Amino acid sequence: MRKNGSILLACVVALTSLFATETSAGRRHAARAEKASVAKTYSIQTPRVRHRCFPGRLQAVLAHIARQVGRRPLVTSGHRTNGRRGSYHRKCLAADIRVPGVAVQRILAAARSAPAIGGVGTYCNGIVHVDVGPRRSWSHCGGLARLTKRTRLAAR
Repeated sequence: MRKNGSILLACVVALTSLFATETSAGRRHAARAEKASVAKTYSIQTPRVRHRCFPGRLQAVLAHIARQVGRRPLVTSGHRTNGRRGSYHRKCLAADIRVPGVAVQRILAAARSAPAIGGVGTYCNGIVHVDVGPRRSWSHCGGLARLTKRTRLAAR
């Protein structure tokens, strides 16, 4: 009787470890699949770009842009703790992107046509800001670009 109990216990332990291994392998596979789907949607400029907190809506916007322009956007800035108060970057709801080899106007058109798009902004250096906040748009060329323009006008 003891021998049968030991065999039964050994079988239960073996089955439990087998199911636990399959479950953890399934989780690892799901994590790998999620990482691969993100990799197909956009790329990041450096490993320091914080993007893992992007909600599905923002990932959908980036995927839409990728489909429209035929190339993956390169995220140059994602979540950040510094910056102005009220910035959607601070809430991880915004990304600054560029798409190498694609005109800024084409990226803007693709971003504006995204279903969940909120804000779309451009900067002088070719970076495009997209977020999933309220709908708005802007073009910001300030700082050095403005100073250079003033200097050229004064030199005339």
